[in-house]
Amino acid sequence: MIAAVATGAVPAAYAEEPRPGDATTGPNELLAELIDQHSAAMFRVARSIVHDQALAEDVVQDSLVKAWQAASAFRGDSSLRSWALRITHNTAISMLRKRREDVRDPQQLPDNDTSVGTDRQVAGKLMVNDLWAAIDQLDELSRTIVILREVEGMAYEDIADTLELPLPTIKTRLFRSRKTLANALSEWK
Repeated sequence: MIAAVATGAVPAAYAEEPRPGDATTGPNELLAELIDQHSAAMFRVARSIVHDQALAEDVVQDSLVKAWQAASAFRGDSSLRSWALRITHNTAISMLRKRREDVRDPQQLPDNDTSVGTDRQVAGKLMVNDLWAAIDQLDELSRTIVILREVEGMAYEDIADTLELPLPTIKTRLFRSRKTLANALSEWK
């Protein structure tokens, strides 16, 4: 045993169990992978739920801390991305619930940044703004499904796994959301 420690070899019984997707992943490596590869997606999901950039950044930070703390619980049943986005989704919903319970002075609420700038001249930018405004009109779950599918490009099965919902529910919500968005953007046809 002492010789093994001196040479750097660690007996299998004492070696840290590798995580799926990365053979040497410990909590710190898992956190680094989440930050490097999935933090942008986590931010977009959080932003789609909380509608505030600063609050979305807080959600992502809290989600990364939760993922780091629960690194040993990651079994690899789903992809690391799905696991991280599920944590982010749940953290964002929890934060919204907590904020709704807090009584706040209207002067302390964050500004809604859906205002339209007067200097916009490009039709494409107008359409994108209208699209985001239409997405913001969707309920939280539908908005999250649209973001995960259309922005993140996730498969239906991965979305169902991430949100812990049945696959038919995902497909139905996405169909209805697409129809609502098409109606809202009918003037752009």
